[in-house]
Amino acid sequence: MAQRFDCILSNAQLEPTSPDAPAGSSPRRIAVELATAYGLILSVLWTPRPWQRLLWGVAAAGVAAIVIFSNQRLARWGLQWTGLLRFLWVAVAAMLVSACALAMAAHFHTLHMPHHHQGLWSSWWGYILWAASQQFLLQDFFLARIERIVRGERAAALAAAGLFAAAHLPNPLLTALTLLWGFLACLHFMRYRSLYPLAAARAILGITLAIIVPGPIIHNMHVGLGYLTYTPPRSPQP
Repeated sequence: MAQRFDCILSNAQLEPTSPDAPAGSSPRRIAVELATAYGLILSVLWTPRPWQRLLWGVAAAGVAAIVIFSNQRLARWGLQWTGLLRFLWVAVAAMLVSACALAMAAHFHTLHMPHHHQGLWSSWWGYILWAASQQFLLQDFFLARIERIVRGERAAALAAAGLFAAAHLPNPLLTALTLLWGFLACLHFMRYRSLYPLAAARAILGITLAIIVPGPIIHNMHVGLGYLTYTPPRSPQP
């Protein structure tokens, strides 16, 4: 994985480190951080249970350690409340898209509640927190590093969105949608530096997708090994 990132960096036009970047953020160090975190995430997605649960803790601790020791400035994380109302249009737009999608699903009779047998959907609050953590990783970890080494906002946004989408393989629908969402979200974040509206919009759209697309089609929102081993629930016997 590290060799792949080194190859990308050798072919990319690198721009000088921004004044907001922490000291020691060389292209090689950034590549190692990206490869390490991404490798940990993929190992979780492609490891069967019960080892997957153990790797979740290892991956979370590894990413947290990288964030802490990188001395990334808090002002760049987009967690400030000042001027938040100006950026809420993203969440409002997500609600409008959700309303249209729900209306179409009702027309085609595909509205449903997702199955709860694997715990992720035990409560909507659990998914909201999960969506927010994904948005934090996309914006504050991957994009924050990629934009220091890749010239151009669109190129940096596309690179971060590509990593985000690839983590949703082999689910074709989620991979395509997360590529589009990741690209647009990264462009928005680089302009406004506000994470909360993006996290809210991500949760709204994710929940909407879960209840308008039948589970057997989207494999109940699973990715990685979970997508390949997904078994549709049995229909109740008459």
